Amino acid sequence: MSSRARFWIVTVAAVCTVALTASLGVWQLGRATLKESLASQIAERQTQPALEGRQLPGSHDEAEPLLHRPVRLRGEWVPEASVFLDNRPMAGRTGFLLVTPLRLDDGRVVLIQRGWVPRDFQERLRVPTVDTPAGLVELQGRLAPLPSRLFEFSGAESGLIRQNLDVAEFSRQTGLSLLPVSVLQTGASPEGLLREWPRFEATVHKHHGYAAQWFAMSAVAAGLYVWFQLISPRRRRAIHDQNP
Repeated sequence: MSSRARFWIVTVAAVCTVALTASLGVWQLGRATLKESLASQIAERQTQPALEGRQLPGSHDEAEPLLHRPVRLRGEWVPEASVFLDNRPMAGRTGFLLVTPLRLDDGRVVLIQRGWVPRDFQERLRVPTVDTPAGLVELQGRLAPLPSRLFEFSGAESGLIRQNLDVAEFSRQTGLSLLPVSVLQTGASPEGLLREWPRFEATVHKHHGYAAQWFAMSAVAAGLYVWFQLISPRRRRAIHDQNP
């Protein structure tokens, strides 16, 4: 291979490396900006007046602008439709997340993520008895997406303990027409449920750190190219010309 061909191969490789690492740095900065904007949006929504039952969204499109807002609901529990979602961590421990539908004053039904209970490791299929008041109840919380899904090998589940809650299948099983959102119940729990719900953290410093690493790699690649392809050959030629 001629020296000229080698020069252009190295040049193209260096340009691609610098372009790739620099673009990844810019992408990480964009991620940081996006998370900062999302954190600001969530914080602003949490200060807005509480939504009441009739104001809960009836579709996914209506739900997005209302997520994370506080809610104040009145309704009746549907305790026979309660489920315990398995393998849900809280405060560093693994246990169950209790989800119970609440029938609102207007007849609509929303899933309430009531809180967390520990697992009985000696009897894995045993769940604690949690008091569910009869009659009209009032509760506070914040609007959230439907319970998150974990990886599972099987399809839709049934029964009191489930890995995930397939809302469409759950509606078919219970005959309840559920809203496309859920509510994280907040406040003290006389039933003994833990409600240390995770807060959204922007963690922009992580993305800034990644961006700095990519930009540093870009600078190193550019510096090595300039040294070995431009400066060093010229120095060698200059020395050679001085000492023929």
